[in-house]
Amino acid sequence: MITILINKPEFEYDIHSLVKAFYPEEDVKVYCGEEAGEGMVFRIGFEENGMRMRLGEEEGEGAWMACAAGAGRGERKNVLKQLIYQTLSERLGKELPWGTLTGIRPTKIPMGMLEEGRTEEEILEAMKRIYLISGEKGRLSIEIAKREKEILSSLHYKDGYSLYIGIPFCPTTCLYCSFTSYPIASWKKRVGEYLEALEKEMAYVGEAYRDRIVDTVYIGGGTPTTLEPEELDRLLAAVYRYFDLSYVQEFTAEAGRADSITEEKLRVLKKHGITRISINPQTMREETLRIIGRKHSPEQVREAFALARKEGFDHINMDIILGLPGEKEEDVRYTAEEIQKLSPDSLTVHSLAIKRASGLNQWIEKNGMAALKNTDATMGIAAEAAKNMGMRPYYLYRQKNMSGNFENVGYALPGKYGIYNILIMEEVQTIVALGAGAITKRVYGDGRIERCDNVKDVALYIEKIDEMIGRKRRLLDER
Repeated sequence: MITILINKPEFEYDIHSLVKAFYPEEDVKVYCGEEAGEGMVFRIGFEENGMRMRLGEEEGEGAWMACAAGAGRGERKNVLKQLIYQTLSERLGKELPWGTLTGIRPTKIPMGMLEEGRTEEEILEAMKRIYLISGEKGRLSIEIAKREKEILSSLHYKDGYSLYIGIPFCPTTCLYCSFTSYPIASWKKRVGEYLEALEKEMAYVGEAYRDRIVDTVYIGGGTPTTLEPEELDRLLAAVYRYFDLSYVQEFTAEAGRADSITEEKLRVLKKHGITRISINPQTMREETLRIIGRKHSPEQVREAFALARKEGFDHINMDIILGLPGEKEEDVRYTAEEIQKLSPDSLTVHSLAIKRASGLNQWIEKNGMAALKNTDATMGIAAEAAKNMGMRPYYLYRQKNMSGNFENVGYALPGKYGIYNILIMEEVQTIVALGAGAITKRVYGDGRIERCDNVKDVALYIEKIDEMIGRKRRLLDER
């Protein structure tokens, strides 16, 4: 247990996130004004001209960092995080690859600086100085920011939007998953009701945004290919019925689980103009697949991939996760080698994130954190595999409680980038999201973002579809 005691209520979330990054195996609590705490206790004091941090039982005044009395909130936060980082780094002999950055969108920083006209050298120097980021991660974020800027240049920001449609069903629930997902076996008889509610939501959005251009469409989940071929056909026909897809630059459907893919389903996707699909093994090690609750085999992944190529799909993404239970460098290398043999068009490399709502927490209680390892070496193996396939990094994001405090990176062949992936992270275009658990984000001209969400429970979504539409109406009609 790590307890952080602060003398005024400010930056609690940032304090917690950064301390947790240094102590991933510990429970971290932040309290204001408490005189005692459990476990190791750190005290942070906000003073007139700076900030102070010390370990509770140690003598002396602790570490000090100056901050101008009239400094703004952003500057104060950066100084505080520098103080925490330097104190804990010195105490533990440990550095974090992303320095003090704890947010999920680190590329926003170089993107903003590029728009100000600053050079790459100036941006890298500023990121090292302000955020204590490593040179390697700084260069990676700048490279990706430049590529994102180029990829997004053709989008219709003012008069366009992107569309997300959620299918919250899966063959089984994976150990690490916290997404809205329900076993398809329990919902077989009510899929038709779910699609009916979705169509009602589509009809409203299609009419409300009839004068706007749809740039990308993403059908995610869950696993959309858990639907039967005729259900997929019904869903995709409805998309064309309610939306003008004349200007769509990318139409994605996740086919993430190999045990949900059939030749007939792939033909339905192809018939309806799907341009990009994901076939996601996560690992090619059969023992790990069993541990994480994926009922398919590596051989089924190979067969599904071959089927997709046979049906003419020339933009296939694959996902892998580093830091899965029990996996070592040689396991990651094996997965990387097997994926190179398949030669997908893009590869998304995830660092395992420990989600509060996932079953992984129970697994950790039984087996311990030591079995979850992600390192510079394993990240390097994945990056090298992508490079060997001719891919370049094009998007990046981070999550709380990531294994090794690393990141998720999307790699792709030139021209095979996932536009929606960038949009969902950079929040520069309105994304209207339909289905149970989906969150709509409206981006205004001044950069302001407002959200509205649908209920996660499928039965409630079906029952309260008119209320979900009402929420959207209030958001989308607002001027």
